[in-house]
Amino acid sequence: MAKGFIEIEKKNIREKLIAECEKSWAGVGYKRTRIDELCMKVGIAKGSFYLFFDSKELLFCAVSDALQQRQLEQLEETLSEEPSKEELGLLLKKIYLGYDKSNIFVQRTSPDFIAFLNKAPAEWLERYQKQSMEFIEKTIFHPHLKLKMKREKAIGIINALLGILTQKDMLGYDHYKIFCTLLDSIINELYE
Repeated sequence: MAKGFIEIEKKNIREKLIAECEKSWAGVGYKRTRIDELCMKVGIAKGSFYLFFDSKELLFCAVSDALQQRQLEQLEETLSEEPSKEELGLLLKKIYLGYDKSNIFVQRTSPDFIAFLNKAPAEWLERYQKQSMEFIEKTIFHPHLKLKMKREKAIGIINALLGILTQKDMLGYDHYKIFCTLLDSIINELYE
């Protein structure tokens, strides 16, 4: 029988499970992340896991939500009410470093990541995609930043820049410095 936990213990254990899952996901991916290992690291029995999450996929959804929440916090910390293109560049650099640290962004086209998406609840996927689009609207298409090109092209350019992460081991130079150099050189082409 699973141990009973008081509310503060539940909150702390849930947060620890999310943090440990994020580390494991970044290190070994979705399929090789094992619930029993996460429970051992957090100090609970495997049967207790289901007091916190109904499934492995819902834990991974919570990790994705936490990553998305950190991006929103970076947005609020970095962009003013009327942001400049320089502020946006700083935000994109913070996001890039966050993606690099978590390593999860790099995996998003891998069969392992797609396996997670295929098992994730449809309502979560819909909400996650909606929040992602809202984030793009608040950053790349902020009303105080006027694009010099079509929206689709701007998104493509920023996605290509962030895609440096997927090739970072093949660049032969510090990938973050390359990202910053390219971003700094293109930001004036993106915005007036």
